[in-house]
Amino acid sequence: MHALAPRAQIARGTSGESRWELATRPPSPRLRPYIRDYSGYTEETPGPLRRREFPVPQVVVIIEFGPPLRVFGAGGDRGHSLYPGGFVAGLDDTFTLTEHDGFQRGLQLNLTPIGARLFFGVPMAELTGRVVSARDLLPRKHARLAERLEELPTWDARFDLIERALGERVDEARIETGVVSWAFRRIQERGGAVDMRALARELGYSQKHVIDLFRENVGVPPKLLARLVRFDRLVQHLKAGASGTWAELAQRFGYYDQAHLARDVKQFTGTTPTRARAQLIELSGLSP
Repeated sequence: MHALAPRAQIARGTSGESRWELATRPPSPRLRPYIRDYSGYTEETPGPLRRREFPVPQVVVIIEFGPPLRVFGAGGDRGHSLYPGGFVAGLDDTFTLTEHDGFQRGLQLNLTPIGARLFFGVPMAELTGRVVSARDLLPRKHARLAERLEELPTWDARFDLIERALGERVDEARIETGVVSWAFRRIQERGGAVDMRALARELGYSQKHVIDLFRENVGVPPKLLARLVRFDRLVQHLKAGASGTWAELAQRFGYYDQAHLARDVKQFTGTTPTRARAQLIELSGLSP
């Protein structure tokens, strides 16, 4: 007998006058090299809410069922765009502000860069530092994906559809990503602590060729990817409510010293480590 697929876990909460619902489910084992995670969300707040989104080593896909988020230009708070139906955000090295007027509902799909490369079929360098309408990137077969997802009655049905769509694209893809997939996993497994010259030697290519492969299949050079992986580990540690002085955290996550950590945090968040940490503490509870 086949094991039953896990069902979506639904969490609900309130904070003052704000209310939220979050649905999560682990991706199927076959798709874990391509999907980091996915979730469905609904959020209601008494007024406009702005968030500072930190860069992550993944391609973020937002499928919106409600009013579109205002998405500001990378690293700034002037000039925003709307993407009815949703958007795709490629890898970046700075923060992005998003804002809604008091209500948002949708599905967030966090793809590995390799998963995004196979799903969308475009070089990842075309998405680096950019936010693009999901409708402009989705293959014709899935052009109505947002509408189809919204029409489904449950989060499990929506997650099933997402997995079918991605699985079909992976099976149909004729893009060779094996070398970069291996190198990407190596950087992740080591928390970003990888010597790039040694990595190129292991792959049997010149450093320039490895950089070119990463730009096409990941979107950024391996050195920047390693920095994003290390920063993401730090963020997840702090978001979980863990403690530690900045000097201790620098040593734990492979930074040269506290000053090195501070420089990365300031570049990636646009604020000081102390303020970034305070924001993450606020997010340490379960919320959309």
